[in-house]
Amino acid sequence: MTGPPARLPIGLQLARSARVVSQAFERAMTEAGGSASAWQVLLLVRSGQWDNQARMADAMGITGATLTHHLNALERQGLVRRWREQSNRRVQRVELTDEGIALFDRLREVAMAHDTRLRSHLSEDETDQLAALLDKLAAGVADAAPVRP
Repeated sequence: MTGPPARLPIGLQLARSARVVSQAFERAMTEAGGSASAWQVLLLVRSGQWDNQARMADAMGITGATLTHHLNALERQGLVRRWREQSNRRVQRVELTDEGIALFDRLREVAMAHDTRLRSHLSEDETDQLAALLDKLAAGVADAAPVRP
């Protein structure tokens, strides 16, 4: 055995950092009366960029069934309204209710404060560099064949 590596593997460091950041975000969202997943769904619905649930699920990186679960919960809470188009019953539309808009606004403030907190120890150049490096890491995973030891 050769001993511990000189540097922590980048994937492990990234996973640990992501977990810390995600847990802090989830706590902040919960304290504001929501959740990270509810925020993501509300954000997608509010943006109006997604013409169907399959594309919304893809944007979130989840299955259609998982998105349906989230939408069902939000609908039960009175935060979203869903209906089928009369001209094409296969198409289901989603919009925020007044209560959903109020929660969206509250969670947006929390998300912005969380982002400010994340950037608090980084200069603008470091923030830009980090964004570029994260894109490169994602591209490396997406483009490369699995590495065999």
